This record gives sequence, structure tokens and C-alpha cells, in this order.
Amino acid sequence: MIRRLLVANRGEIARRVFATCRLVGIETVAVYSDADADAPHVTEADYAVHLSGGTAESTYLRGDLIIAAAKRAGVNAIHPGDGRLAEDPEFAAEVADAGMIWVGPPAKTLGAVQNKIETKAMVAEAGVPVLPTLTDPEQVTDFPVLIKPAGGHGGQGMRVVRDPVTLAEAVASTRQETGGAVFCEPFVENVRHIEVPIIADAHGAVVPFGERECSVQRRYQKIIEETPSPAVDPALREELCRAAIIAVRAIGFVGAGAVEFLLDADGDFWFLELTPTLQVEHAVTECVSGYDLVRLQLLVAEGGGLPMPGPPPIRGHAIEVRICAEDPAYAWLPASGTLHRFAVPDVAGSFRPLPQPGLRLDAGVMDGTVVGVHHDSTLAKLVAWAPTRQEAARMLASALTRTQLHGVVSNRDLLVRVLRHQAFRVGDVDTGFLDRHPEVFAPLLSSVDAVRISCLAAALAGAAARRATAPVLQSLPSGWRNVPSGSQTAVYDGPAGPVEVGYRMNRHGELAGWWVRAVDPEELDLAGLGQAPTLDDHPPTVVVHADGGRVDLDVNGIRLSLKVHRVGDISYVDSPEGSVTLRELSRFPLPAPETTEGSLIAPLPGAVRRVLVVPGQRVRAGELLLTLEAMKLEHPVHAPSAGVVASLPVQPGAEVDTGELLAVLDPE
Repeated sequence: MIRRLLVANRGEIARRVFATCRLVGIETVAVYSDADADAPHVTEADYAVHLSGGTAESTYLRGDLIIAAAKRAGVNAIHPGDGRLAEDPEFAAEVADAGMIWVGPPAKTLGAVQNKIETKAMVAEAGVPVLPTLTDPEQVTDFPVLIKPAGGHGGQGMRVVRDPVTLAEAVASTRQETGGAVFCEPFVENVRHIEVPIIADAHGAVVPFGERECSVQRRYQKIIEETPSPAVDPALREELCRAAIIAVRAIGFVGAGAVEFLLDADGDFWFLELTPTLQVEHAVTECVSGYDLVRLQLLVAEGGGLPMPGPPPIRGHAIEVRICAEDPAYAWLPASGTLHRFAVPDVAGSFRPLPQPGLRLDAGVMDGTVVGVHHDSTLAKLVAWAPTRQEAARMLASALTRTQLHGVVSNRDLLVRVLRHQAFRVGDVDTGFLDRHPEVFAPLLSSVDAVRISCLAAALAGAAARRATAPVLQSLPSGWRNVPSGSQTAVYDGPAGPVEVGYRMNRHGELAGWWVRAVDPEELDLAGLGQAPTLDDHPPTVVVHADGGRVDLDVNGIRLSLKVHRVGDISYVDSPEGSVTLRELSRFPLPAPETTEGSLIAPLPGAVRRVLVVPGQRVRAGELLLTLEAMKLEHPVHAPSAGVVASLPVQPGAEVDTGELLAVLDPE
């Protein structure tokens, strides 16, 4: 029996396992790196062991350190969470050799599924349809093809090649990124990514849990998952589940995992891979089945049999989104920084199947969490469960728009646009959804009136905060000045550029008028901001309440409450109209530092992985110069134009920060 369990992972998945352990009476042990000393998963565990180091490679992915920590903490079981270590047969064997219970598929099984080429061969021999596989890329004659690492996971290293010209470079990049063999298979356009979650015990029982639709992807990373799939009817579901059971038994799989398929518009499907871990999207399966999948994992690891005779019935519909730290202004590269506030409204539960329709939040972050570059960019998973798909999508989109997410840019707007897109609402999704609908990448801009109201609220809240910190001013009306006709003004950099907001209060503390106008950045070095417009440019507005954190306004007889969260010179304004971020600008800004023409700067912090050019080398437009590694992904830096490499101040292994110089290119 499991008495004390260590989770060899961090963040949301560690918290998820701890939640079930608390319910079933198992003591918990966390491990943490230097950067995670105050992380939520550390404070929630009964015990925690420090792993010296800052990167995942030096801490969470070091099996020897994990086992040493487990021995020191007196545990008798290890749960690997999800990800790379959960799929490592050597680590699973070392845990067993140390006399501890391994909560996952046995090492022999992990070894069997580690090589995707061999796995496909075993599954094909058992009668499950698979796509043709070529292990020698030089033999490819028909395009497009998909280059895949034989031992990769999570979409890492996958590349589409549409012509023979780019084949060699794509193969080399995949090999470099994943460090192993590669193979090719036909790239099937506009198919659905369907997976069947399964749990198999050591007594021969294999139970599928319906299917999950995971087709909305970017860079082969899933961003929205749901169950059941809008494309799968009961007959097709039975076929998919039968194929999944055959695949699991062909491999001799025991534990929790998912059999993944590609499904075309005609209902034909092909085996893709077997993922031998608890999937990130397991929450939607828990919501529609009512089963705690982590509890079933623990039960199987202890040698028990599954408590259900067959597939559980599907109840209602569940949709999950992955909220990730990504910057849309920089090609959706992973973002870092301090998460000053993270609050989701109306959350009914966390880390467990919902008892009734509502929202579930599985998060690895909280207010004050520092999001670094050494781990996955996922901040949290938000799940909506409702009787119907339409209700779940609407509930989830509404919750996202009302979420306070301050300090780190994210993909929140993209998720909302997808959930509200007509094609998604009718279930017309596949792996090419985002390519066909580029409009979903546009910022989810609030209306002009909403931005203006947010600017006024920020100014009023700022004035109230200043009064609260200056006792001599606390008895004066908001915005009061000695000159009755004088106005309060502030300048913000907003969604559409710099704006000036101004207002005037009368001697009774009532709003006499206000305005918001665009400002030319060149005006900001002047003592005055020019002739202010008249104060009646906006509808009649009454300030019902104003303090440093909340402003209630009555606009044309309609009351609106706005939350204002100020951090330094940034004001985050949240209202039913949306979220607006405003940075207060100085009227006397310092001159910006000059940069050499042709400078290429780091778009995000990370480590230089590959440098493919040398100073003096002539390059063509679009040529790959170097790559950065951040948040488990490799990010290419290409030449913006043809030219000569004039300077190259970085070398492989160098750590760089956002804005740091990578290279200087003399353009032709």
C-alpha cells in the first residue's frame, strides 16, 4: 500500500496529484528547484525536498536526485506527473530497483512505447490502421510529409515538409532538437486529432473513457480540448474504443494513458501514438465520467483491479483551455515575468471531478508567481462542464473574459475568440482550424468607449490612492484643486497608443466633465499637453464610488463597476467590457537608447542553443542564423533581409535576456 508519495514534477500536475492523495489519506512530498521555493505545489505538500539548481534539466529531470530525495523523505511511492520523466523507462526501473512503488506503466512497457516506429509496427500487426512510415527521409518522394522524432513527445520536433528543397534542413533540425532518430509519414491535411483515454490494470481489464477532441492546436501543441467530440457518433466511438483496447493489449500496457488517432471527414482513422501518462487534458474526462483518474492510477499501482465493469457513460459536455504565458506581439513566443494577479470568477472546483455543471480551475500559479523560462509556458487549465456543448463554450468564454490576469501576457484573447467563433460553435474544427481562421489571432480589443471608461477609472483610482497615502489630502474631494476651472490629467500608453485622460471635479466632489484624447508621443516632452478639449465630449457620468481598487460609474443612467489594480506605473482595469492595461507615461521621458542599424535582439529570455553563422558570412533573407531555447521549445532567429553578419556577440549555451543583442546584420 502507498503510505507516503513523492511527485517528481512541479506546478499544476503536482498539485493535482496532491489533491487526490489528501482525499485518500496518502502523505505527500514535493520537490522544488531554487526558483520554486515558494511555489504553490511546495506549500501544499506535507513535506518538501530542495533540488539545487534553476533549470528543469538540473532538477526535475534528474532521476538520481529525485530518488535520493525520495529516500531522504522516507517515501514508498513515486508519481512522475506527466511529461518527459513520466515516459522514461530507465527512471521507472530505478524507482522499482530502489524498492518503491512506481505510479505508472512498468519500465518494460515504457520501453516498448518509447520508440514510435516500433510501436506503430506492433499496433499495425494487431490490426489497427496506421499511416505508412519511412525511416529513411532520403526515400521520400511524395509530399507533403511530416518529420517526427522516433522518441519525441508533446509535438516536440515535428515539422511539415512540402517540397524536397527543405527536407534535409527539416530533418537536421528535428534531429538536433530531439537528439535521436527520425521518421516520416504522409502529412494528412485538415484531420481531427482524437484520443481515447484508457486505464488498464494488471489483471487484464482495459477501460476506455470515451474520446477527446484535441484538434485546435498551434505548433502541434493542443490549446483547446473537449469531450465528447462533435464529430464522433456512438458507432464511431465504439470503433475508436475497440481499436484503442486492441492497441493497449498489443503493447501489454498497464496504467493510465491515451491512444491517439487521426480522424478524417469520411470517418477513417489511423493510430498516431500511445501516450503512457496522465494527459494534461484528463480534467475533461473526469468531468463527464465522474471518475478521479489519479485515484484509479494509485489503485492500479497498488495492484488493485479497476472498480468499473466497462466504459462509464458520458454525462454532458466539458471543454478545457490551456492558459499560457505567450506574447502575441512577438509571434506568440513564451513570455515571462511576475503574475501580479490571477483570479478566475465563479470557479466551482479545482483538481477534482465537478459535482455539478460549472467551472474547474487546475492551476500551478497564484498571485505573485514568477513565470520563468525554464519550464512549460502553461499557467493553468480552465474547464467548463455543462449539459450541452453550446452552454460549456459560452460559460468558458465568459469566465475567461472576466478573469483577472495581470503582469504576464497570455493567449487569453485567442482562446476567447476561438470559443466564440462560429466555426468552433458548430463543431467545424480540425488541426488546420487556426490556419484557416487567422482572424482569431487578432487582439480581443475592447470597444473605444470601454477603453475610454477604463482610462477614466484608472485616473480616478490613481487620484484616490494618492489621497490615501497623503493624510493632508484625505479630506479633500476627489480631483480637487485650488483653481475651480483646473483639471486633473494623466497620460497612459493604452491599447491604441498614448492617450491623455482629463477630468474636473466641482467643489462638491462631483464630476463636472471628462475627456480622453490621443496624444502624439512627441508631445510628451512638453510641460503642457496643448489645448485641452471641452469637458462635455462624453456622456453624463457620475462617480458613484472611487477608491484605489474600485471605481463605480453611472454612465447615461447605467451603472458600471470597474476593478483597478495598480502595480508600479501599470494600471490593470477589469470590467464587464473586458480587460484594459494602461501604463502611465512621464511627461518628461528619458531618450531611448540608440541601437545599431541591423541589430537583431532577443525577443524573449532564454539560452542560445545553436549558432549557424560566423561574422563576415553572407546570408540570404530568411536564413536561419541561430536558435534560442525557452520553455522547452526551440525558437528560430532568421535574417530579416539579405546581408553580411557584422557582429555575433553570443555563443551556444549563453543565457540572454529580452532585448539583448544577438547579432548585427549589415543589410544589402
